[in-house]
Amino acid sequence: MATFINSITSFFEKVVSIFNTYDLLSDTLDLLLIAFIVYQGIKLIRDTRALLLAKGLVFLIIVFAIVSMIDMQASTYIFRKTFENIIVILIIIFHPEIRNALERMGSTSLIKLLTFSGKANDITVIRNERNTKAIRDVCKACSDMSDLKIGALIVFEKNTPLGEIISSGTTINAETSSELICNIFYPKSPLHDGAAVIRDGKLYAAGCFLPLTQNKELSSELGTRHRAAIGMSEQSDAMIVVISEETGSISIAVRGTLFRDISDGDLREKLMDYFIIESTHEKERKIDKILGGFRSGKK
Repeated sequence: MATFINSITSFFEKVVSIFNTYDLLSDTLDLLLIAFIVYQGIKLIRDTRALLLAKGLVFLIIVFAIVSMIDMQASTYIFRKTFENIIVILIIIFHPEIRNALERMGSTSLIKLLTFSGKANDITVIRNERNTKAIRDVCKACSDMSDLKIGALIVFEKNTPLGEIISSGTTINAETSSELICNIFYPKSPLHDGAAVIRDGKLYAAGCFLPLTQNKELSSELGTRHRAAIGMSEQSDAMIVVISEETGSISIAVRGTLFRDISDGDLREKLMDYFIIESTHEKERKIDKILGGFRSGKK
């Protein structure tokens, strides 16, 4: 008990000493600079899978702190040797992002760089409206292309950022429409061989290249589009819609699984279930409706 009290006392003494030595100008600027660097770093990697690697690195740091506290000697030794070379490891892992970051910093004006302006997070209701419209337009386009046996590959981005996939194609960033989607996959279109990416309810890019699955057990009937859809679903939480050029059938790939020959109605239902998030207001309205039904039942 005495040891615990001494530890608490020592902790508060250190906190007080920090505030006593705090310099208002230099230390405040120091903190602001660190916050700026961290913010810009997150902003630069947020559209790539490097963000997921960064989260994994934070997890390793937490694990290292825990094993050090409980004196796990072998694990501590391994983690310490790893973190001694962390700079080299980070350069190897993040070298594409570091190069892109430096290029973007070089092409950005100082005023824009120093501002903390960024795309604000859409509220749930607005995001749902955009996604609902995109799903409706995609389903209409898929129905039309299925009837005409026009091959298509459409990726709906969810939580895993697909910046690397988007950069392999042509950025469009346009409001969705069934006509625009059909035009992209028209056989004579220059972008028809690649995949279209739907991000935040917008047709963000087209003509993108997707990774092929390495699964050797797939049916030989599946073509390149279907294998690319499965490969993309294995590496992200995206949902990918495929239309067969030979049969006109519609399929969905999600989490490494391909659901074949579904109707346009089933397509809309699966996309809505996967992407539309219930807002707090909608949940409360459903609860009120249920409670209202109970009350009227009692009467």
